[in-house]
Amino acid sequence: MAWTTEKRYRRYEDWTAEELQQINDNIAKSPWRATYHVEPKTGLLNDPNGFSYFDGKWIVFYQNFPFGAAHGLKCWVQLESDDLVHFTETGVRVLPDTKLDSHGAYSGSAMQFDDKLFLFYTGNVRDENWVRHPYQIGALLDKEGKIEKIDKVLIEQPAEATDHFRDPQIFNYKGQFYAIVGGQNLDKQGYVKLYKAVDNDYTNWETLGDLDFDNDKTAYMMECPNLIFINDQPVLLYCPQGLSKDVLDYDNIYPNMYKIGQSFDTKQAKMLNPSPIQNLDYGFECYATQAFNAPDGRAFAVSWLGLPDVEYPSDRFDHQGTFSLVKELTLKDGKLYQYPVAAIKDLRADAQPFTALDKSKNSYELELNLAADTEHEIVLFADKDGKGLTINFDLKAGQVTVDRSQAGEQYALDFGSSRSTSLDTKDTTVNIFIDKSIFEIFINKGEKVFSGRVFPGEDQTGIAITKGNPTGTYYELDYGRKTN
Repeated sequence: MAWTTEKRYRRYEDWTAEELQQINDNIAKSPWRATYHVEPKTGLLNDPNGFSYFDGKWIVFYQNFPFGAAHGLKCWVQLESDDLVHFTETGVRVLPDTKLDSHGAYSGSAMQFDDKLFLFYTGNVRDENWVRHPYQIGALLDKEGKIEKIDKVLIEQPAEATDHFRDPQIFNYKGQFYAIVGGQNLDKQGYVKLYKAVDNDYTNWETLGDLDFDNDKTAYMMECPNLIFINDQPVLLYCPQGLSKDVLDYDNIYPNMYKIGQSFDTKQAKMLNPSPIQNLDYGFECYATQAFNAPDGRAFAVSWLGLPDVEYPSDRFDHQGTFSLVKELTLKDGKLYQYPVAAIKDLRADAQPFTALDKSKNSYELELNLAADTEHEIVLFADKDGKGLTINFDLKAGQVTVDRSQAGEQYALDFGSSRSTSLDTKDTTVNIFIDKSIFEIFINKGEKVFSGRVFPGEDQTGIAITKGNPTGTYYELDYGRKTN
């Protein structure tokens, strides 16, 4: 199917019932639908949006183009949860149906005010010459799921910004509401703008300045900036498109990075003593991560396991993109740790000692123990010849490598088929979550993380041990399980 601009921006009401049925029938043929990760019912899922706590439930939305695996006219679809593991889709909430979001409801955030959830997002508008106009706008969601859009622009495009200005994140810092927005200045450099809500009114924002976080100014756009606080320390998560690899090497088409500050000075719009830039995830797919501080202060994050401008094997079945597991963020010894929330253990349905398997359901968790100064290699999604996703843990040389060159259908080969990072040579724990076409690897309870997709063949359901003697436990995971 050729995704022309006209087709991508076709109005929702113009798609026929027959066309929608064809899309659903095609998705039903896919061998790669996840069991315990969030996926779109149809079409494309990309950025997580509006991650928040409202009316006694965890809320998150996914940005969605429902008519195929393409970036087109986007809406927000709402999910709710009471444990951050089991999510229920409650419907489309933000449609591209006003003059301020006519060409897509783009990314944003959310926060509860009184008895409503304030949604703060970018309205994408194209004029008759197809020139983009980004509007930072808002809507209110009530407890019955009804949306009321605010009929004005809340933050105007700055004079020094190009039309790449988007993704507002609202946050509460010491009782005052602030927002940051990612953008590109007229010199084609990425930057982040900081705003303050006047009298804590979410419809009235004043500019505090460009956020100072020792921006190296090599990126051409800052997408999806999020500022959270852990033990009063600011942590900035962001996607610096075009970041120079001289600043920090990375392999993906676009990186997802973070910096940790020692404190936050709102008057100077500054993160004080920010750390060097760090890679948030060492795998193949992790982007547009959205994080927020819960009412009790804990920090949670969820990522899009997908990347812009990349085609995926699932595209031919009219679906693309998943969410990562929800991760709690903590700081330890100056490092950001990210690990799935505790309720993930509720999915464990059956346990057995870790060993090689001829066949699995490709829906499981491995909890492995690796002794210091040893080397181990395992293959997941393995076929009868032992080909699949190869993970090598070299605790002698201090390196871990994930190689998907033999795992199912290959794609995005311009960006390589293996990823590596350093690893301590001490005793190491590894938790690996496998879900049909998804893997998430957490080393030492989230000190290092590898996330990615593989699209295995029908015969790639085994587990092989090709080096060493890793010990641990294999857990089958069942999304239907839930303990209170």
